[in-house]
Amino acid sequence: MARVWLIRHGESESNAGLPGGEPGASALTGLGRRQALEVAESLAEPPRLIVTSPFLRARQTAEPTIERYPGAEREEWPVQEFTFLGELHGQVTTTATRKPYTEAYWERADPHHAVNGAESFADLFARTREFLARLGEREPGPIAVFTHGLFIRAVMWSLLTGVTTPDSEAMRGFRTFADTYLVPNGNITELRYTPGKRIPRVVVPLASRYADR
Repeated sequence: MARVWLIRHGESESNAGLPGGEPGASALTGLGRRQALEVAESLAEPPRLIVTSPFLRARQTAEPTIERYPGAEREEWPVQEFTFLGELHGQVTTTATRKPYTEAYWERADPHHAVNGAESFADLFARTREFLARLGEREPGPIAVFTHGLFIRAVMWSLLTGVTTPDSEAMRGFRTFADTYLVPNGNITELRYTPGKRIPRVVVPLASRYADR
């Protein structure tokens, strides 16, 4: 049975409440780098393929795993975080300053809403479909995917509900799910694929020592 590990990046400067600009530019903190080392040490077996998001914090989290398993193939896939606050692009912000914009976005519950080059909620779920299809086409073998919290939640929610083309009601349902399904920094969620199947048969969240942070 093939394994796929969905790994949320370690704590980033943005997660720590520090100001930041472009969504993909936030680097790991000291704690985040320690979490990245923990991930590399905790994988049950050597990955055949290491996939990273294009965002800096995910690539940095993958570095210790790449160093530990230099023989693994490496690829970059579009598994980056869901970035929906287009009106703030190009500005230096913090989690606190983004909060009212975030609340307004989810209250709108429009899966096709996107401004200033941001991604829509419907676009996010198109990416999850493409991601799962791509996994289903790969040869059996452990795959480590270094990605982000909301993207992991979107994959989980899509698998659990079967929703692939979300409407407003589905968007509200996802928001509730995302608020309750915790994916801490450095957390690993395991998907298991039965040979010949394109969709995972088992979803196993693995505990994180940082789950209370």
